[in-house]
Amino acid sequence: MPSSTSRRTVIKTGAVLLALGVTSCTAVPAPSPSSDSPSATTAAKPAATFNFGTAAQPLGLDPALSNDVESQRITRQILEGLVGVDQITGKPTPLLATEWTESNEGRSYTFKLRSDVVFQDGTPFNAEAVCVNFNRWFAFSAELRRQAPGGTFKGVFKAHSDEPELSIFKSCTALSADTVRIDLTQRFTAFLQALTLPAFAMASPAALAAGKADVLDQSRGGQPVSAFGTKPVGTGPFSLSSWDEGSVTLATNKSYWGERGQISTINFVAYDHPQARLQALLDGKIDGYDAVTVGNFDQLVKRGKQIVQRDPFSVMYVGINQDVPVLQNLKVRQAIEMAIDKETLIRRFFIDNTAKATQFVPPKISGFNNEAPELGHDPAKAKEYLKEGGYAGEELKFYYPLNVTRPYLPTPEKVYAEISRQLTAVGFNIQPVPVDWSDGYLQKVQSPGDHALHLLGWNGSYSDADNFVGPLFGEKNGEFGYHDPQVFSKINRARGLPEGKERDEQYHTINAQIAATVPAVPVAFPISALALSDRVLSYPASPVLNEVFTKVQLKP
Repeated sequence: MPSSTSRRTVIKTGAVLLALGVTSCTAVPAPSPSSDSPSATTAAKPAATFNFGTAAQPLGLDPALSNDVESQRITRQILEGLVGVDQITGKPTPLLATEWTESNEGRSYTFKLRSDVVFQDGTPFNAEAVCVNFNRWFAFSAELRRQAPGGTFKGVFKAHSDEPELSIFKSCTALSADTVRIDLTQRFTAFLQALTLPAFAMASPAALAAGKADVLDQSRGGQPVSAFGTKPVGTGPFSLSSWDEGSVTLATNKSYWGERGQISTINFVAYDHPQARLQALLDGKIDGYDAVTVGNFDQLVKRGKQIVQRDPFSVMYVGINQDVPVLQNLKVRQAIEMAIDKETLIRRFFIDNTAKATQFVPPKISGFNNEAPELGHDPAKAKEYLKEGGYAGEELKFYYPLNVTRPYLPTPEKVYAEISRQLTAVGFNIQPVPVDWSDGYLQKVQSPGDHALHLLGWNGSYSDADNFVGPLFGEKNGEFGYHDPQVFSKINRARGLPEGKERDEQYHTINAQIAATVPAVPVAFPISALALSDRVLSYPASPVLNEVFTKVQLKP
């Protein structure tokens, strides 16, 4: 059992402790609302409008193909998965499935589905709809995956239907209208946790067909999307009303099976500059915003605004692309690590209590290795390693995003400038390549290309070490050009081991091996924070960003 805990700190009102853990679930019953739950105290008919400031526009609203934070923030309101996340424990909880059983030594899961649920287009949610979704994800073509590298299925299930012998997913069978079985080719310990990812939310089969969901013939933020990706249909508490150049508007789903909370309309308004978000909150234009920066933090405290902090559940890193020949030399990659002064970066650009990263698994996740090798900040030795590695001043294109704030990267331009200065100081020839986030930054740095270095991060979506090392380093990808069959094999084995000492030790070994070969430089486990107006009584802050707005409580 992982010893993973999470803190949500409300600066204005004190601290609330939340535990974030992982458990295996079998035959889990649906919970019944308690008398002190938000759903029991809110009005039957939502009436409030809630305006939320985001750091960027979503890149697409088909969660199976878009994994950026702003896209997922919105799709979590519209679509739901079989399995939810408990806000207190982080454990899998019933959502569209009310209970489940595990069989065949962890290779089969049978789900009992919630009855009388309909999609927002009026079509029924049932076992057949579940299989339409799973079979769609499994069948994603190589061309579709190339167009939308943000797809999650392969990172979790290892392969699609064009390589069935490599895939963990085997089949989906509708046993009856309200019972479905998912068969796997091998045990996957974090399977239930993985199903809590937004990517595995259920979409209306009718809407998928009508919106030609696998034909990406439109574009949003430099990212190819389908018609469905601009107008998703799920079973969630909110449906999409509009998506224009500056905002996304959602409306309460009147046919929603669960409690709808207080909010009738949500306006997600994009502000690409931190100061603009702050000013909008102070002016009363928005009720809250995410991605508070160091510069905003003090101003918010002075104005008496609520700041809600999430415990670190993300890692910010400098990516290194080994498809660039000079970066195939380990000494050169080690020189990059030794040139970077992580503590200075954290002190200047991240919220207090952000921790220095020496690996990609956060410290509160089982599998974190307290003894992962770290070279430390050593500019003199970095220069020696550059010489030993035969670096002759080759130009390294360093990509970094503009006009965006991420939970793991509050001020990209400033972070880039400092890292670039540190690398240049030891002898690297850095060529800056600024790319507007809305101009397809994510796709540019995650696809094969000329990026030698880049700034990015990974926000964990469930509490398991595999969620961090698997998607990043479980196979060769266009982001890192990293190819270590031994690590790939160890990651594949670890994800099938039952929870316990052997599994933890396997992840310790994986973390140490990744750290020793420097496919990227982990810099920080950042604290992320939201700012809220006095109108907000409570906000469901979640380290894994599972924040559904039916749980927002507002003053009468």
